Amino acid sequence: MSVACKFERSILNHEEYEAIRLTHHPAIYGVEVAELEAMRPRLRKMRDKERTVGRHKQRESRGKADARGTSFPGTAAHASERKQVFAAALKRVNTELRRQHNLAARTAHVEAARKALALHRAANFTTHPPAGATASEGMAPKPSERRRKIIAGAKIGRVSQSTKVAQAVRDARGA
Repeated sequence: MSVACKFERSILNHEEYEAIRLTHHPAIYGVEVAELEAMRPRLRKMRDKERTVGRHKQRESRGKADARGTSFPGTAAHASERKQVFAAALKRVNTELRRQHNLAARTAHVEAARKALALHRAANFTTHPPAGATASEGMAPKPSERRRKIIAGAKIGRVSQSTKVAQAVRDARGA
């Protein structure tokens, strides 16, 4: 369930709200990946702390645990709501990090595909003419200037195979 920013501001103190503020929609796109990575453990720590406080408050209300006295701050009254706020912020940070990672991977794949296509196209043509005849002993092979033809593996041997099949058909008819 999403929580309004105004409600977040009302249940968090200033330092906590400043940590959460950068995880919201327009601001999160301007944050660097390294800073998002640094935010993640802080948000986890805050969420875990509120989860602990909330669970202890529940145990107190059921009578299964003793009250801890004044060790908790005054914000312990809304521990579950505060935990939800930190969990939602952590979820936004994780989603943005995943989006950034996927974007970088997609960019790298596109660049690699373009490079592979350029190499493939360049392999079909001779790039420079040969240097020509040089003084040496014996005959030199004359290089071909035709395009290099790449034949698929499935096409190799198809004629001889079709001859074998035709012969087998004729033999089966005669028997």
